[in-house]
Amino acid sequence: MRIPRALGPALAVAGLLAALSATAQDTGEHSPPAEETSAQPGGGGIVRIVIDGAISPASAEFIQDAIEEADESGAEALVILLDTPGGLVESTREIVQAMMASRVPIVVYVAPSGARAGSAGVFLTLAAHVAAMAPGTNIGAATPVSMGGGGLPGGPAPADSAIERTGGDPLERKILNDTVAFIRTIAERRGRNADWAETAVTEGVSVTESEALEQDVVDLVAAGLPELLERIDGREVEVFDRRATLRTAGAEVRTIEPGLRFRILDTIANPNIAFILMMIGIYGIFFELMNPGAILPGVVGGISLLLAFFALQALPVNYAGVLLILFSLILFIAEVKVVSHGLLTVGGVIAFVLGGTMLFDSPGSLLRVSWSVIIPAALLTAGFFAFAMGLAWRVWKSKPTTGREGLVGERGVVRRRLDPEGQVLVHGELWRARAGEVLEPGDPVEVVAVDGLTVEVRRS
Repeated sequence: MRIPRALGPALAVAGLLAALSATAQDTGEHSPPAEETSAQPGGGGIVRIVIDGAISPASAEFIQDAIEEADESGAEALVILLDTPGGLVESTREIVQAMMASRVPIVVYVAPSGARAGSAGVFLTLAAHVAAMAPGTNIGAATPVSMGGGGLPGGPAPADSAIERTGGDPLERKILNDTVAFIRTIAERRGRNADWAETAVTEGVSVTESEALEQDVVDLVAAGLPELLERIDGREVEVFDRRATLRTAGAEVRTIEPGLRFRILDTIANPNIAFILMMIGIYGIFFELMNPGAILPGVVGGISLLLAFFALQALPVNYAGVLLILFSLILFIAEVKVVSHGLLTVGGVIAFVLGGTMLFDSPGSLLRVSWSVIIPAALLTAGFFAFAMGLAWRVWKSKPTTGREGLVGERGVVRRRLDPEGQVLVHGELWRARAGEVLEPGDPVEVVAVDGLTVEVRRS
């Protein structure tokens, strides 16, 4: 389409003004006040997702994708139904960053009754534009797990707060202070009780839904999602670049189901499953190397190892634990080759158990391999190699049954007269033989030695 020549200067000026306006917004200078916007009632609908379990990289990816999809579809709000005991700090930070930068209002709803927003869940709830809880739920206990791991069995009782537990350890104090600053920033940004948020980290406090509402930790308590959507209708929230008025009453609710990648990663990104997959992979490759051409152990082992590596990328792996497990396998294999009277096996079991407990760099029970998995795996591995060592020992001590050495002690019969040499039949084979006495054909003989291709025999 051609532009009339008279409109050219006007369009040029308009374009220049638009460019200057965009520049001012980008640099933050002379930017206009945030514009209040509102969607048509139920216009984009409500997007709903469910987070039920530990916060992991899979959860972070799922929530980030849901925020993006809700934004692209023009949804009125994204509702996150939350029930979590906690999770990884890095994954929590990724989710909070995505929530803070979201252009669509986010509602975190701790539900159903009996659910909790523990540890990482506190950060996600405080970071929401609207925070709600169902009756019979609780929130809190956001102390970093490295602060709350307690002492050794039989040691002194833990202190009453994370600050006292850190003592003079500068690293733990550094982690604690960073976490406190992080949660205070979130609470202040959303206008919630920052002092309570700090005590949730430093003292691990936890409150019920009514106490959370009273202490300005959450915005409301709702018995169900329909009631929640009715009560937040008309509420003004400040999203990334504007103020928005929620129009949620009667809006259509659309649930985003997790994809196959999330379901696989969420299933195998369990420390116990990842550990078992890694052991199956190691056993499979080991069997394939010991029995080339078996195929099945190699295929199963390769697939298990790949799945284990896929799971390990979503977990805080401590490579010292991996090296200890590999070292234990080396000790088990060495026991088969070297007679150490079981010392190498004992060392392998110790290294295996230590490696299993150190495999994931998280003192919290959520992201550690269970003892009910480590102990049976260690005993099974030690038992297997002990069985293999016993077989190897018996084979080494047993009398040879093949080759020249296998002929010693075998019985045969003279075929050609021995005076002193002749021919005997042993194992269905004719051998040149030598004897210290004269033996006639048909006489039974016993092999006493093998000299090259000649056997030495005696009458049996």
